[in-house]
Amino acid sequence: MSPLVSVIVPVYNQEKYLGRCLRSLLDQDMSRLDYEIIVIDDGSTDRSPYALDLFVDEIRIVKLPMNKGLPSALNAGLELARGELVIRVDADDYVNSRFLSFIYAYFEMNDNVDAVACDYILVDNDERVIGRGNVDHDPIACGIMFRLEHLRELGLYDEVFLAYEDLDLRHRYLNRYSIQRLPLPLYRYRKHESNMTGRTEYLKQFRQLLEEKHDIKEN
Repeated sequence: MSPLVSVIVPVYNQEKYLGRCLRSLLDQDMSRLDYEIIVIDDGSTDRSPYALDLFVDEIRIVKLPMNKGLPSALNAGLELARGELVIRVDADDYVNSRFLSFIYAYFEMNDNVDAVACDYILVDNDERVIGRGNVDHDPIACGIMFRLEHLRELGLYDEVFLAYEDLDLRHRYLNRYSIQRLPLPLYRYRKHESNMTGRTEYLKQFRQLLEEKHDIKEN
């Protein structure tokens, strides 16, 4: 029997946080028969592969031979997904134990829903709460449950976007479908500013590409 939900976890050099992420996903109050966890190791060079091996009996692991970039890793996971619904969780984040069951229940109770995004809590490296995010005002890439058929219709993630891949997908998705908000902070979004240090020009390149592709005008 196929699972109802496929959770996609892309990993690149996240040995410090990976175990926390996976334990939170394995500790869901949804039946383990109803969801699968697919982890894509995008050519990690740290001890992430060792950390993954500790969970080998409980998750599906795909190890890419070299680093291809986040959108390629996500697409590799989506191609393997068996659930009608899919949701992305990043390897440095973690989730509430009711994360999957509550979002799935929203689908069950609302027949015409395309996608659902839950609110999130911002935490620092020590998991101290530093804020709360509203996904309508400050959307993030993760914690959005999509219908897999919709993502396949759109061609999945555009692998050209090595940054802002989520915004490109969102623009394309919202041209055809809608994303509804579940105002429960079920996702834990780890904020560490060092991730973007020294990448200003790199990000600027993909931001410009995003604006050109979707004809986004600066205010």
